[in-house]
Amino acid sequence: MPRPRRLRKVLNLPKTNYFKPAGARISGLEEVLLNVDEYEAIRLKDYEELDQVKTAKKMEVSQPTLNRLLVSARKKISDAIVNGKGIRIEGGDYKVVGRKRRWRGEN
Repeated sequence: MPRPRRLRKVLNLPKTNYFKPAGARISGLEEVLLNVDEYEAIRLKDYEELDQVKTAKKMEVSQPTLNRLLVSARKKISDAIVNGKGIRIEGGDYKVVGRKRRWRGEN
């Protein structure tokens, strides 16, 4: 029996969860599914320009796991760009940490 997956730590959820090629209709558009933990790995490593050690520590994963997330995410993103597919960001094994939730009516 395989070991259950550890939840990957995510600091920021994406502001939008869908991207599509300009001018393409959503109906009938092929899409790739980018998991939230893959998004976070790309955000920290490529956008925030952290090294792999710091990125892995922030996500509380091993460096080999981080590398697998990055390879998978980059493959999906490049497939979407090259083949004109939409990108949907959802799912994965993650937990959101480090953010206080503001409820309506709070100052």
